[in-house]
Amino acid sequence: MPSSEHEALIELLRRRPEFVTELLTDVIDTPLPEFDEARLDSGDLPDIQPTEYRADLVVTLTAATAPVLGIVIEVQLRHDRDKHWSWPVYLTTLRARLRCTVLLVVLCPNERASNRCRMPITVSPGFVLVPLVLSPANVPVVTDVHTAETNPDLAILSAIAHRGHPDHASILNTVAETMHLLPATGEYIDLITSALPTGATRHFLEMLKMTKTGPYMSDYFNKMHFKAEAEGRAKGEAEGRAKGEAEGRAKGEAEGKAEALLTVLGAKRLEVTPALEARVINCTDVDQLDTWIVRAAKYDSIEEVFAD
Repeated sequence: MPSSEHEALIELLRRRPEFVTELLTDVIDTPLPEFDEARLDSGDLPDIQPTEYRADLVVTLTAATAPVLGIVIEVQLRHDRDKHWSWPVYLTTLRARLRCTVLLVVLCPNERASNRCRMPITVSPGFVLVPLVLSPANVPVVTDVHTAETNPDLAILSAIAHRGHPDHASILNTVAETMHLLPATGEYIDLITSALPTGATRHFLEMLKMTKTGPYMSDYFNKMHFKAEAEGRAKGEAEGRAKGEAEGRAKGEAEGKAEALLTVLGAKRLEVTPALEARVINCTDVDQLDTWIVRAAKYDSIEEVFAD
């Protein structure tokens, strides 16, 4: 089953097919034919045999509605030997369907695996497939806001591809600064956080609280509220198996609600002092936490939320 990181990368490209052409020309330095539209196409590539092949994503460039280039995009998080047998099938099947030139682009955030993906695939004498690979070696490290504002998709790809970069925090800060420029902001935030490890996700969300994105986040943080409660409850239940089921569940539920409350306050850009944060975190009264959460959704001042 594809991982959340795999699905996030595919969704990033699916949302704006033109981004694929920008990566080809600006990052991989690949010339493209003249075209007036980049459209998503079916990734189903049935063979004459019963076996069915499905590419992660297919983008077709057209000129006056006629296909001029078919692009197969595959996300590889690790080396898969079987792909060296199936990728040529993807291309030849798509070429027969579109009746135009085709390319294979492999997006591989794992640098070691990307070296294997770059290896030429000999199909027959004179027919050698050389995948075009996007990896941390050639995806730009985006840490300046101007570049991110010009191409937010590239900034997001940079954040996902360079998870192990020593300056990853700066990359995330840059993305956070420009998230408000994107349509469906909450959906993009969901996409990014699903592809990042827990620590990076927490840092990214903290950065979002301090940017212009905050006011656009109500739907997203409402979902995060319920997610935090669920995670807190699950954590408490796990601890409960060692320390006592009832006590663990109560503690986990309180922790989840406390985290949810702080998330909502951050989304509304209400100032939370260290003392107030400690008060929330240390509160074990679930009913009181529920009261604060309701007030946080209703009121726009910190005083009204915590009024006695």
